[in-house]
Amino acid sequence: QLQASGGGLVQAGGSLRLSCAASGISFDDYAIGWFRRAPGKEREGVSYISSSDSTIYYVDSVKGRFTISSDNAKNTVYLQMNSLKPEDTAVYYCAAYYVVVPGTWSLEGDEFDYWGQGTQVTVSS
Repeated sequence: QLQASGGGLVQAGGSLRLSCAASGISFDDYAIGWFRRAPGKEREGVSYISSSDSTIYYVDSVKGRFTISSDNAKNTVYLQMNSLKPEDTAVYYCAAYYVVVPGTWSLEGDEFDYWGQGTQVTVSS
């Protein structure tokens, strides 16, 4: 139900745009979160967007560099990643979260209901 794409190999300072195409869920009910897992590290929540109430959140390490957006007509969420750093190297996953309380946000992976398959982002120095 979630298909992540757009990863690749890029040099430090470069950009990539990840896409998360959703099917079978409505952005009226579900928010989308982006997570990443780097080799040897735990999964980390990166960004969150709820189209229904315009809630957006970024983890501090990506603020000012990453931008999350949604195209409800295409049922797709994007993560524009600029000024990439080697420490951004990871497998990136998108996941869907059923919004119970509008205006709140979550990047607790266990609270997300559906997950995409992941897309590899590699940033070379």
